[in-house]
Amino acid sequence: MFSKLFTIASLAILAVATPAPAPDATCSTGPIQCCDTVTKASDPAAANILKSIGVVVQDVNALVGLTCSAVTVVGVGSGGSCDAQAVCCENNSFGGLISIGCAPVTL
Repeated sequence: MFSKLFTIASLAILAVATPAPAPDATCSTGPIQCCDTVTKASDPAAANILKSIGVVVQDVNALVGLTCSAVTVVGVGSGGSCDAQAVCCENNSFGGLISIGCAPVTL
């Protein structure tokens, strides 16, 4: 009984003491994007851009990033830098004009 309690307590202490990994400026869909604006696809500014490039977004509440660029890693071990809104987006294939299916990330 004592050994089980000791093991559980040790694991809890280890979990609290283990630092979170530093961000590496990537997400599962590519590099983290730094966007000047993040808004819903139904926002008139985003809707006009989407329409002009012929893209139809099924979910009008999906977040899109406008005027985006990949987050750059500055220095070794310092993480990424973004002066606007850092996001991870599903589709970054529009040359930075717009990124679709975004979710905010913390750098």
